[in-house]
Amino acid sequence: MNPLTASILPLCQLPAGESGRIRELAGNPQFCQRVRELGFGESAVVRKIGGRGPFVCAVNGNRIALNHDAAMNIFVELLARRA
Repeated sequence: MNPLTASILPLCQLPAGESGRIRELAGNPQFCQRVRELGFGESAVVRKIGGRGPFVCAVNGNRIALNHDAAMNIFVELLARRA
């Protein structure tokens, strides 16, 4: 695995309580447009609050639940925890 992409993972694999910066959206164009409208645009910071599907996430001050298929198509870069 490329060390530069080692910290990029699907949102469904982001540990609960962790934050990530959205780097890529996959799936059909309608899906990508819809999640952008919900605030999951490229470069937005998302925090996974919890869940095993649906996943509860905080993005742009809103809490949104995503099913596993949706969370699988949102790729995030894991952000370091603040001390």
